[in-house]
Amino acid sequence: MNITELARKLKITTKELKQKLPELGFDIGMKAIKVDEQIAQKIIQAWPELIKKFKKIETKEEKEEIKPKEEAIITIPPFITVHDFASSLNLPPAKVISELIKNGVLANINERIDYEIAAIVAEDLGFKVKKGTEEVEIKEKKREEIKKLIKKENKSKLILRPPVVAVMGHVDHGKTKLLDAIRETNVADKETGGITQHIGAYQIKKKERVITFIDTPGHEAFKTMRTRGGEVADIVVLVIAADEGIKPQTLESIKIIQEEKLPFLIAINKIDKPEADTERVKKELSEINLMPEDWGGKTICLKISAKTKEGLDELLEMILLLTDLEKEQLLVDPAQEPIGTVIEAHLDKNEGPVATVLIQAGTLKIKNLVVVGGIYGGTQGKIKALKDFQNQPIKRATPGMPVKILGLKKVPKTGDILQGLENIKELKRKIKEIKIKQTSTPVEIQTKSSSKEEKVKFLNIILRTDVLGSQEAISGALENIKHPEIKINIIKKGLGNILETDILRAETITQRGDKVWIVGFHVIASPQIITLAKEKNIEIKTYKIIYELIEDVKNELVKLLEPERIKTELGKVEVIALFRKEKNYQIVGGKIKEGRVLKDALAEIYRKEKIINKGIIKQLQITRQDVGEARAGSECGLKIEGQNLNIQMGDVLEIYQEEERIKKLED
Repeated sequence: MNITELARKLKITTKELKQKLPELGFDIGMKAIKVDEQIAQKIIQAWPELIKKFKKIETKEEKEEIKPKEEAIITIPPFITVHDFASSLNLPPAKVISELIKNGVLANINERIDYEIAAIVAEDLGFKVKKGTEEVEIKEKKREEIKKLIKKENKSKLILRPPVVAVMGHVDHGKTKLLDAIRETNVADKETGGITQHIGAYQIKKKERVITFIDTPGHEAFKTMRTRGGEVADIVVLVIAADEGIKPQTLESIKIIQEEKLPFLIAINKIDKPEADTERVKKELSEINLMPEDWGGKTICLKISAKTKEGLDELLEMILLLTDLEKEQLLVDPAQEPIGTVIEAHLDKNEGPVATVLIQAGTLKIKNLVVVGGIYGGTQGKIKALKDFQNQPIKRATPGMPVKILGLKKVPKTGDILQGLENIKELKRKIKEIKIKQTSTPVEIQTKSSSKEEKVKFLNIILRTDVLGSQEAISGALENIKHPEIKINIIKKGLGNILETDILRAETITQRGDKVWIVGFHVIASPQIITLAKEKNIEIKTYKIIYELIEDVKNELVKLLEPERIKTELGKVEVIALFRKEKNYQIVGGKIKEGRVLKDALAEIYRKEKIINKGIIKQLQITRQDVGEARAGSECGLKIEGQNLNIQMGDVLEIYQEEERIKKLED
């Protein structure tokens, strides 16, 4: 019998049949065209039992697959993405997502989960867990992975690659202007608001030697992107404005430099300004244990002006000197398979998935086969095009070079490791594993709400950005906005322009009576989408500057907060006379025992120390004269408005004022 006909009778594809038969004891090869008629009939008769047997094999394999090594211990940081969590467990993301679902959490591969959730899942799978203080463990793992991939056995083939220099510092201290001066370009003016929104990677030449620069954003919301710049850098130039000194992002950059144990130098910029004070900057550095060289310390400090280009030659020469001191770390083999790190990625409507990769060893060429982000949760492809930092086509990318690559199946994660494979069979094997084990569709994050969370108000956000780096930065900044009564819930993230599916997703949220925004950063909504949003009464907000986005979200959250009612006690009055009683008010006489009474103040009516009603003092008299205030010791007449007051002799009126105060978000 023809094997295709047999597969059709069994309602299975020919390929699957060929794969299953050997595992079930039938010696049928993958290239077989026909099956002996008697054997074919046996297979048909026994097929239901054979399928049960095969499913048992699959189940057994799955159990063995997720069984951790004995005494396996993993360290989990306070927050971790599902991708990195699965990588730590050495399991496919599909398995981890399945376990999360069992615990009431739906999360896609790029969503972050907290330590408590991750620990429960890990322990269910048989791992022992300890809590990490930061995401240092993941960085170390990636760093070790890159070290293993970079080959240095053949010392005769090793070359000194260009150093990668990260330029860090506080917003508007002149980082991008410095690179402009070095490259004699005008990148800063192209950035919205003059603030670097993405990581830029550029190369220059000094004394016939190439230096790679990475410009990292300075605004506080870009912490994750700044950290990434530190992860791939060999040397850091920390820019401090001479007229402003050390600022919060300066301190954060110093923390990253110290954590990564990177060699660095200080560039004191804007020395051309009249208010520049370099000695003050050095004093501030000395106060945080960074003693300048000319003060007897070890911290290299250079005075520069990105505007006049003063001190730039000395800066570049010092970078080359530090490079020579770090020479052993920068020796790589350009002939090995290419290794690199993704520093930026986005989805382009014309080019498809695009990634900016810093090549750390080997040489990446057009038509190279690559895997990015590993087998589980990563992507792969064949390099269709390479472009340098000036967006010019090139044929190869050598060590130390930042390069834009086209040809990946999907957008990789920033920080993912790119690995080139010369062996096609090896790539096909990896691709096959990905297709079998990788989850097919991401799901949106939704967690079971606790009884405490039922009182919390949510601002639901559908977030769309141009690149992953911006998405991470915005998500991180929004997560830092905290208040016990309100919460930001990012229900969906995506790259590229706002789509109809986003409007429909938002509509389902508004139908439940919840607030939802569609937020776009450096993306657009077409006229058709805007019209649909208006029809559905959905708010679309688009931004080009991140801190404007964050500020608008904060303002909207404040509107959701219930105003705080502040009660100020004024005094106490004992009722000593009853004059008149109507449906909506009562006139009484009283003696002020303590404090004071104000017209239009509020009154709580107590009888035998138990509150029985409330009212408002609409008229206050002393000796039949209207007054605005009466103090302790006085006798007064009071007209109190309220429903069914029924005030009696001996009752006590506790007088107070109440004001509404708008609550603020936590700093």
